[in-house]
Amino acid sequence: MLELKNVSSGYGAIEALKAVSLRIDRGEIVTLIGANGAGKSTTLRNITGLVPATSGDILFEGRRLNGMATHSIVSLGISMAPEGRAIFANLSVAENLEMGAYLQHDHAQNEKQLERVFSLFPRLKERRKQQGGTLSGGEQQMLAIGRALMSRPRLLLLDEPSLGLAPLLVHTIFAAIDQINKEGTTILLVEQNANAALKHSHRAYVLETGSIVMEGPSQQLASDPRVKEAYLGEK
Repeated sequence: MLELKNVSSGYGAIEALKAVSLRIDRGEIVTLIGANGAGKSTTLRNITGLVPATSGDILFEGRRLNGMATHSIVSLGISMAPEGRAIFANLSVAENLEMGAYLQHDHAQNEKQLERVFSLFPRLKERRKQQGGTLSGGEQQMLAIGRALMSRPRLLLLDEPSLGLAPLLVHTIFAAIDQINKEGTTILLVEQNANAALKHSHRAYVLETGSIVMEGPSQQLASDPRVKEAYLGEK
């Protein structure tokens, strides 16, 4: 469904990604794990066109995304819940969700998708008239994911969805991620909580200083001594 071939990119003189190649097949949850500054978020920004790749190819269902505007990429069926949530603090929950459907013009389908979001996150339904900025961190994360779902993506990119959340809310978010995937959405998950990420994904890539250093089935990587020591806090 998605393929990155030797993608490099950076910020000025700083090279953030170095010839990264990865693939995501339809129906999978694939996770990208790595330390802070490894290039995980940059990978997602390259896919969505927010940061242009300096070399290599990014292909979605065989179509090259390089150079495309972000809104055009969203219209193809890719959306992202960004790191830090980036919700519209002064808009209500309902208005935030409406913004997610900005490119969708089928009112009946939008209503159907809204009900899907509310069934995943009943808390958002309860707070639909509340301003986004007054929600708790966990509720804002639910809203960020819900807003991304409103564009009816076939591929959902999630950037650090558990960051800063209490353990109980982390469990809630990952249960929702599993459910979204079961309902047919392919997911690329960037996550520092390697334990949860490996538990809730099919395959994984390990990114270190801009390069893929390991890849494989998530269960296999979770039992690899190098991953255990570096990312799971086990000796």
